[in-house]
Amino acid sequence: MRLSRLGLLFAVASLPLVLWASLPVLSDGSPLSSRIQQKRRAIEQKKGRERVLSSTVARYSHKIGALQSDITVLQRKQVRIQGDLDAKRAELARIQEELRQERIRLARLRARLAEARIALAGRLVELYKADKPDVVTVVLNSDGFADLLDRTEFMQRVSDQDARIIDRVRTARADAKRTAEHLDKLEKRQTKVAAAIEARRDEVSRVRGQLVDRRDQFAAVRSDKAGALASTRESRQHLEGDLAALEEANQKVQAQLASAQNGTPSASAGPVRPGSGGLVWPVNGPIVSPFGMRWGRLHAGVDIAVPSGTPVRASKAGTVQIAGWVGGYGNYTCIGHGGGLSTCYGHQSSIGTSVGARVSQGQVIGSSGCTGHCFGPHVHFETRINGTPVNPAGYL
Repeated sequence: MRLSRLGLLFAVASLPLVLWASLPVLSDGSPLSSRIQQKRRAIEQKKGRERVLSSTVARYSHKIGALQSDITVLQRKQVRIQGDLDAKRAELARIQEELRQERIRLARLRARLAEARIALAGRLVELYKADKPDVVTVVLNSDGFADLLDRTEFMQRVSDQDARIIDRVRTARADAKRTAEHLDKLEKRQTKVAAAIEARRDEVSRVRGQLVDRRDQFAAVRSDKAGALASTRESRQHLEGDLAALEEANQKVQAQLASAQNGTPSASAGPVRPGSGGLVWPVNGPIVSPFGMRWGRLHAGVDIAVPSGTPVRASKAGTVQIAGWVGGYGNYTCIGHGGGLSTCYGHQSSIGTSVGARVSQGQVIGSSGCTGHCFGPHVHFETRINGTPVNPAGYL
C-alpha cells in the first residue's frame, strides 16, 4: 500500500516535467514561449516598418500633389500656346494670300512698264529720225490758214502724247518700286511669323513631353507606394497568423500544466481562491495575458488559463446584468456588485445564470471555454468601475 502511494506521489510530481518536455520546440531546440517572443518581436519590427512606410507614403502624397499642380499649370500653358499657334497660323494664311495678290499686281505693273518702255523707245526713235519742226517751217509749208491750224493742233497732240508716255513710264516705275518694297516687307513678315510658329510648335512639343514625364512619375510613385504597403501588410498579417497559432498552442499547454500543478481534474472548480481586494478568483489558473495596451489596443482584462469546461465562480455577490453572446467575448456574463463595481467573464463554453439573477460569492455561473475570439480555453476576467475597465490585479 505504501509503495502504491509512493508511486502515485512520484507520478503526480513528475507530471509537470513530462508536460513541459512535451511542449513544441523550434528546429533549433527553442521552446514554444521563445518562439512566441520571436514572433512578437518580428511583428513589432513590421509595425515599425509600417510606421516608416506611413511617413514615406505621406511624403509621396505631398510629391504627388506637387506633381498634379505642375501638370495643371502645364496643361493651362499648353492651351494658351495652342491658341497663339492657331492665331499665328491664321495670320500666316492671310499674309500668304496678300503676297499672292501682290505678286499678281507686281506682274501686271511690270508688264505695263515694259509696254510703256517699248512705246517710249519707239517714239524716241521717231523723234531722232525726224527733224525737229519749227514754227516757221510749219507756217511756210501750210496751204492756208485752215491747214496751219491743223498742223498746230497736230503738233500739240504729239507733244501731249509724248508727255503721257513719259508719265506712264514714270508712274509704272514708281508703282513697281512701291510694290516691290511692299512685297519685300511681306516676305520678311512671313519669315518672322513662320519662325514664331516653329518656336511655338517646339514649345508645345516640349510641354507635352514634360506632361508625359510628370504623369509617368505620378504613376511610378503611386505604384511604389501601393507595392510597399501591400508587401509590408501581407508580411505582418502572415506573422500575426503564426503568432495566433503559437499562442493557441501555448495556452493549451499552459492550461494542461495549470491543471496538473493544481492536482485537480479538468472539470473541477477546485478550492476557492481568495483575492487581496475582496474578490475571489473566478477560476484557479495562471494569468497568461495581463491587463494593458497591446498591439495598438487595450486588453481590458486578464486571461486565466484553465481547461475547457472548468466551472466559473462569481468573484463577489451581486446581480447578473449581462448573460449572453457579446461579439468577440463569446458567451459573456457581467455581475453588478454595487458602488459602480462590476465583474465580467468572457469566452465561456456555457452560461449557468441569467440576467436579473442574484448570485452569491463563489457560486458557479458558467463553464470555461473558447467562444468568440480566442486562441485556447481560458477565462477572460474583467473588473469595471462605472463601466470603465480597470486592472483586475488590484482586486485579486
